[in-house]
Amino acid sequence: MATLQNARVLMLATDGFEESELFEPRQALLDAGAQVTLASISTDAITGETAGEKGKSITPDTTLDQVEPDQFDALVLPGGVGNPDKMRMQQKAIAIVRGFMDSDKLVAAICHAPWLLAEADVVAGRRLTSWPSIRTDLANAGADVVDQEVVTDRNLITSRKPDDIPAFNRAVLAALEEVQATA
Repeated sequence: MATLQNARVLMLATDGFEESELFEPRQALLDAGAQVTLASISTDAITGETAGEKGKSITPDTTLDQVEPDQFDALVLPGGVGNPDKMRMQQKAIAIVRGFMDSDKLVAAICHAPWLLAEADVVAGRRLTSWPSIRTDLANAGADVVDQEVVTDRNLITSRKPDDIPAFNRAVLAALEEVQATA
């Protein structure tokens, strides 16, 4: 695999993120040499969940208000139920998502995270997948929703659940390699 040492990746999360959907993609990106910045509502530690139980915590690097989207090559959105539900109520988070999509930068969302995409009004006409319980929301927002392990539609990569993380990570790393090759 090519090194991603020049890749700058932003992750958005808050309390209630699915533990594996934040930590595993983050580690895969770090292992490939990418610079990963975690932004949240505040810089207080945030706590993940696994199977509805509290899990590991992580301290964000910065706040949503301090994020400059033009400083990043890609945006990765972990799921969990509470995390994207809280984040989609943050106007700055929605503006960040919309900015990445409007700039055709790589955006990767797993599980419930596509809720942020629907809230940002960027899924109309796009093919994607998600956790089953939000598929109707995505379809109502104009998306072509399918049930597949990973779906890539131009700059958008989506997956359904924690079991899909290996395929999700491969797709994100391959897309970032392409971004780096054309930079």
